[in-house]
Order: sequence, then structure tokens, then C-alpha cells
Amino acid sequence: MKRHAPAGACAAALLASLVFAGCGGGGTSTTDTSLATNTDASWNWSLPVNFATPAVPADNPMSEEKFQLGRRLFYDTRLSGNGTQSCASCHFQNLAFTDGKAVSTGSTGQLTARSAMPIANSAYHPTLTWANPTLTSLEKQMEVPLYGTNPVELGINDGNKAIVLQRFQTDSDYTARFARAFPGEANPLNFTNIIKAIATFERGMLSGDAKYDRYQKGQTTLSAAEERGRSLFFGEKAECFHCHGSFNFNDQLRHAGSREVETPFHNTGLYNIDGKGAYPSPNRGVFEITGKAEDMGAFRAQSLRNVAVTAPYMHDGSLATLEEVLDFYAAGGRNLTTGPYSGDGRANPYKSDLISRIDLNAQEKADLIAFLKTLTDESLLTSSRFANPFQ
Repeated sequence: MKRHAPAGACAAALLASLVFAGCGGGGTSTTDTSLATNTDASWNWSLPVNFATPAVPADNPMSEEKFQLGRRLFYDTRLSGNGTQSCASCHFQNLAFTDGKAVSTGSTGQLTARSAMPIANSAYHPTLTWANPTLTSLEKQMEVPLYGTNPVELGINDGNKAIVLQRFQTDSDYTARFARAFPGEANPLNFTNIIKAIATFERGMLSGDAKYDRYQKGQTTLSAAEERGRSLFFGEKAECFHCHGSFNFNDQLRHAGSREVETPFHNTGLYNIDGKGAYPSPNRGVFEITGKAEDMGAFRAQSLRNVAVTAPYMHDGSLATLEEVLDFYAAGGRNLTTGPYSGDGRANPYKSDLISRIDLNAQEKADLIAFLKTLTDESLLTSSRFANPFQ
């Protein structure tokens, strides 16, 4: 429950309804003019209640053929240098497309520095990954697991790129699927279109059928504990809504109607290993990109949708349970007294000034967790539309 933004009018609006704009503070502001609702006749968003229409790149319109092609590629282990791993190897449907690990393991056995992020509703993210403000599209982000060398994830490189592509070129089903997904192209089976297809699958993966969504539609009621938790979440005591107040329960949000988009990143006081604000390398947040001291430990606020099934938590999986997360925020940061990362994160000089001690008793913490569990979308976790097509 990261809390970073002025309250004021934003709080009142969010208490009434979760609508189109996140309520985040700080960060950069960009004008969004290159994105539109590009779809073909086969595509239907079937938007959940209160969800805005996603923005779609002009050069990669949505289509059902492309979505289904991307789904197959997402689950296909042939899309890795050594043929052992797929995107789905680190993104399990039953865990809301995370993997249940603190950090993930790439195709060559190398560990990633950060936890696998959930994929659903990534259509609404103006930046992708935990702490890279330069990755602003699903297409660009897809290049990281495909071609990245530090760490190696799918492990595709100049030495094996042709071999990987040939695996699909010799598969008649794939050649037919690429031709249908990219009509009019002479040679549609290429890495550019592989990336576009997977991005289309990810962009089309929407999650908005949780108990809380049904409550908003008047189709169910919240229990007494869930209602108390909802009031705390959107109230000025726990103040969770400051970073998790949009319909996607985060504070970075972009959609087809966006003009200016805020992209805040936050230091929550998780570490302070030198007493001067340092986070463990190479996990120092936006600082790794900008080198600016004020960006030390700054990470994107994660969406809380499906949060009950995406443990462990934080960018490095260092908090195991929702109870630990609530204790962390209630304490105003984390004080590690032993180990190589010892230090008092509560005193981190770069910590958000809205991260401070919150007086929550055991009942209030239980109520907040009860509310958070209403954000689990069982249909996302079980729907055949997002499932492995090879099983």
C-alpha cells in the first residue's frame, strides 16, 4: 500500500468511483498523441466496469488472429535460444502471470534481479518493468526478455537468432497463422511480428472481474470486514489510494483518452544500507537508469489487482506475505538490523515524504487484507482464453 500523492480533491473523487485517472504525485509528464483505439473488425475489448479503452500503437492494431498467435508464442519454449523456456516459464496463469518466486530463473539458469511482474492490464501501463522510465511500450519491453544479456532470460542472440526463427518457419501451422495475423506482408514470419503478436496478447489480457468489480456493479455485497477494509483503503488513515487509486489500483495509468500521463516512481524505505539512502546494487531503482541521487530506490507502484496470489512482494520479493507488507508500510519503512543489507529504511533520505508511521491495529490490518482479497479475478486465473494452447 504505497502512499505518495497529495490528497485533496483526488481522494473525494476516488472514494466515489474508480475511474479513468490515477492519483499519483511526482514523476514525469508526457503528452500521449501517438496512440489510438486501433482494432480490426474481429476485436472486441469487452471492457470491465469503469475500465477505459486501452491505447493501441498505430503500427500494431488489435486483431483476434494476432492475439491468438501471440498466445501460442507466449507459451512456446521454442522461443528461446536453447529451446527450454517460454514467456510463460516466468508468468503462470494461476498466479496472475507471476511465478511465485522472489526472482526468476532465465533459460540458462541465470537469476533475474527483480520479481516477475504480473501481465494483466499492462495495456494501461505507460512504463513497463519496475524501474525503467524509458520502456514505454509492450513491444519495446518484449525485446528485454528476448535479447537481454544481463541477465539472460530467453537468450536469443546473433548466434542463434536464425535457428530460433527457423523453428517457426518450418512449422506449417505457424506460417499460416502469421499470414493471417499480418495479411499483405510478403514474409510475415519475422522477429518484429513475433514481438507484435506477443504484445497484442499481453495488451488484450484484461482483468476486471473480481468480487470488488461485481460489488461496483451492484451484483454482490462486501462482508463487514471487506467493507471496513475498503473504507480504510480509500480513507485518510491508511491512505492506500494515493498510489493505488485508479481502476487498475496503481498510479501510473494511460488509456486511449489520455493526454498527459504521470509516471511517478517511489522510494518506500525498503533499504538504507549505508545510512545515506543506498539500495543494493544492481537493484537501485530508477537510479540505475538516470544516475540521479534522488532516483535512488525509486520503483513503480505495482497494481494491487490479484495481489493475494502474487506473493512474494516488492521489487525483489523480500516481503513474503501481505501481512508483512502491511507491517512494513505501517512502520513507515523497514529497519534491517542484521545481514549485508542492514540499515534503517525508515530514515532513508530519499524516501517519499508520505511514507510515515500508520497506527493500524490487528483488526484493521486483517480488514485491509480482507479487502485486498476482493481484488482477485478468478476468471483471469482459469480462463481458457489466456491458457496454454498446447495442453
